[in-house]
Amino acid sequence: MNVVFCGTPRFAVPSLERLVVQGFNVQLVVTQPDRPQGRGMEMTAPPVKQAALKHGLPITQPEKIKNNLEFREQLTALRSDAIIVVGYGRIIPPWMLELPRHGNINVHGSLLPKYRGAAPIQWAIANGETVTGVTTMHLDEGLDTGDILLQREMPILPDDTSVTLAPRMAEIGADLLMETLRGLEQGTVHRTKQDHSRSSLAPILRKEDALVDFNRTAAEIHNRRRGFQPWPGAYTQFRGKSLKIIAARPAADSASLPSGELRSERGKLLVGCGQGTILELQQVQLEGKKAMPAHDFAVGYQPKPGERLG
Repeated sequence: MNVVFCGTPRFAVPSLERLVVQGFNVQLVVTQPDRPQGRGMEMTAPPVKQAALKHGLPITQPEKIKNNLEFREQLTALRSDAIIVVGYGRIIPPWMLELPRHGNINVHGSLLPKYRGAAPIQWAIANGETVTGVTTMHLDEGLDTGDILLQREMPILPDDTSVTLAPRMAEIGADLLMETLRGLEQGTVHRTKQDHSRSSLAPILRKEDALVDFNRTAAEIHNRRRGFQPWPGAYTQFRGKSLKIIAARPAADSASLPSGELRSERGKLLVGCGQGTILELQQVQLEGKKAMPAHDFAVGYQPKPGERLG
């Protein structure tokens, strides 16, 4: 089968590599342009480009694709059987949807129609889900609204963050993509329309999402911190400075505290949350300082009775 692969992040790499190993003819890899990264702001190739170079695959990195005539002519000339889209980061234009005979096949990190959008893995953890999964979908012009091809469930472990969960989902997604493409070729995989009434959104993450609201329960704050790793994380304010909450967990055995109030108790640093729940801070980082265990922070800064975060 002749395929074009469109993808950018690390999540997409297992799917690309599985295509190569399984003998698909990857005619072209389409990925986003190199971007400056890190403290030195050095130009860095996206993970999919790095993988494509390793396998000697042809690569293109258009800045825009919707009205890019040169890119359109390039794809049209390939006469691909399918275009694979995994975390590419661009809206696929109608002309591109209509090109291949099997359409544009997307690997999406949720059990659609739940968590449509740019950050399904992060929001599933942040919302306290215990089960998630991967969907292969026939792309249409909507936001993750196309017909479902195949789905596979998987558990979200209690200590999972988006950093630990995403690689497992990427591997399952690669397997599911192979099964989908073989099934399409053999006529054994069929399209199923989504139940749009059950849809939910997973919008792109913003810096504001990391600001902790201590009116939420300790479990809700804990889940959001897990989901928003490595960015935007979780932070609050302490004595007029930003305080990152790097590690924390709900506490079960402490007396209630007003929301946002700090207390150092039996070597633990506790903060009150919504509905009478308590969050135990385990590792924090004050603005301009190194990360430290919460116990060391409590010893060094001596929170006063009634002192609050936020």
